[in-house]
Amino acid sequence: MPKLERSLSMLDVFCLSSGAMISSGLFVLPAIAYSQAGPAAVLSYIFASLLIVPGLLSKVELATAMPRSGGTYFYVQRSLGSLWGIFTGLANWFSLALKSAFAIIGIIALVEVAASMIDLQLTPLQMKIAGAGCCLFFTFLNIISVKSTTRFQIVLVAGLLITLTLYITVGFNSVKVSRFENFMPHKWSSVFATAGLVFISFGGLTKVANIAEEVRNPARNLTLGMILAWLIVSLFYLLTIIVTIGVLEPEELKSSYAPIALAAKAFMSNPGFILLSIAALTAYITTANGGLLAASRAPLAMSRDKLLPAVLGRVGKTQTPYVSIIITSLIMIAAIATLEIEILVKTASTLMIVLFILDNASVIIMRESRIQSYRPEFRTPLYPYLNIIAIILYCLLIIDMGFVPLAISAGFFLLSILWYLLFTRHRVQSYSAVMRIVERVSDKQLKTSTLENELREILLERDNIVEDRFDRLIRNCEIIDIPDSPPPETLFSQIASSMAEKVGADRTQLYEKFIQREKQSATIVEPGLAIPHIVVDGREVFCVSVIRAKQGIKFPSSDEPVKIIFALAGSADQRNFHLRALMAIAQTLQQKKFVESSLAARTTEDIRSLILLSSRKRDAN
Repeated sequence: MPKLERSLSMLDVFCLSSGAMISSGLFVLPAIAYSQAGPAAVLSYIFASLLIVPGLLSKVELATAMPRSGGTYFYVQRSLGSLWGIFTGLANWFSLALKSAFAIIGIIALVEVAASMIDLQLTPLQMKIAGAGCCLFFTFLNIISVKSTTRFQIVLVAGLLITLTLYITVGFNSVKVSRFENFMPHKWSSVFATAGLVFISFGGLTKVANIAEEVRNPARNLTLGMILAWLIVSLFYLLTIIVTIGVLEPEELKSSYAPIALAAKAFMSNPGFILLSIAALTAYITTANGGLLAASRAPLAMSRDKLLPAVLGRVGKTQTPYVSIIITSLIMIAAIATLEIEILVKTASTLMIVLFILDNASVIIMRESRIQSYRPEFRTPLYPYLNIIAIILYCLLIIDMGFVPLAISAGFFLLSILWYLLFTRHRVQSYSAVMRIVERVSDKQLKTSTLENELREILLERDNIVEDRFDRLIRNCEIIDIPDSPPPETLFSQIASSMAEKVGADRTQLYEKFIQREKQSATIVEPGLAIPHIVVDGREVFCVSVIRAKQGIKFPSSDEPVKIIFALAGSADQRNFHLRALMAIAQTLQQKKFVESSLAARTTEDIRSLILLSSRKRDAN
């Protein structure tokens, strides 16, 4: 599977998240929000900002546990399975593409305004051609490299925040308190309904998780970048809305589709109008650019899982998924050419809210699956209550979106079912976390361990763990799970059987060596733990077996039953490595709650993950 370059810093994450939020939600929606809620639209934006928090926290947890391209698709596919994964992947892909297309429509509108100022009238066809040209420009930029994309994004976001700071600083002197006297003319119901309307303003915040695989040190950079973006941009939203409402006459604000620029003109004359129009253009560019970057990673991830054709996963010389980028751009061009703006925006919003619901559900499922290799660096606070409340609130928001967006979302789900039944079900064998929960509830163990292995590999890469020889032995060794409490002789017989072929020795001979070794000197290193080890004939031979006995095995040399055993067998020339292996085992056993976690592990693969993911010092050889 081709790897994407880890080149993005926390500043890149911050700028991609911020640029995705500061768009039409700030430069267009305040007028509509004011017409519905009056000055209390300020509260609507606050509520919308708070509503995004559960989705943000869930996405951060999932992204730090599984930093892979695809974002919500990747998490849902691993937690709920291929059917929901297909739906999520398509919904994620199209919602981001449609949101980016809407941003390009904003660019077109500004171009039209600029053209009219010089008495140049553009036809609808010319406007659509201009939109297609914008898509092609962003396509080229994304294909060159993700680093070029984010550098461009940093410059745009910096300019945007500086302009908004100037707007807020100068504009506060012109705010009239009287504009806020009739603060809530339409009661609380209108405030909450408007919060649902402007919720889309913050929706772009979490789409940076789609490119988590390309972030350096995702545990730190994703978490801080996304949280800082939410905090800072929410503050800018609040202050900008207050200035805009406090400056403009109510009727003037309600009728404007460029309220921020209009307010700037009121206290900074024409230069202010031009400056904020440029800022709006910058916002649309950052949204379109970052949206295309994130949207193209969903089909990439789906192709890796064989849910979509492999061609979508092709990565070019610049380490970018160029086929996915091109197809996403074509979808955006088609949307610009055919869809009405209102349907486009509401459909994108509905799909986005559905994805937030699935993010929170994925956190619950992954936690309850108790997979040892699910180890997020950030954990959602107030679990599971915050997640459950968020799911309920997001469902209520969806109800207010209208029939057409709901019908389109239902169409996506039906398409996903058909694709799954016709092309995926018999071709792709997936093992999801929800199946792990079924295992635990039904007390049955499924044979596959695909998910545990995949999550383990992700963590090894995330934590920069370079495997040494001991790790490679553990990866391929047999882990024996003994359900009862047999005598030591039976234990050594099982160990000898598991090792005989690997060390090229007779099983009976190995059994006798283990028995003799135990008689010579007890191999119990501490209560409940034993490391029986023997020397075998040959050269360059070394083998490890791990044994768990939940009920414990009574060794003659100990009053306490032994529950965890590391059995070693090596040739005489491996004495140095034998010592290093003993040191590796000792460091592993010292890990916090290692023994408790091993005894509680559901499968032997969970035990293997506990050993491989331990933070012991790795040998350079």
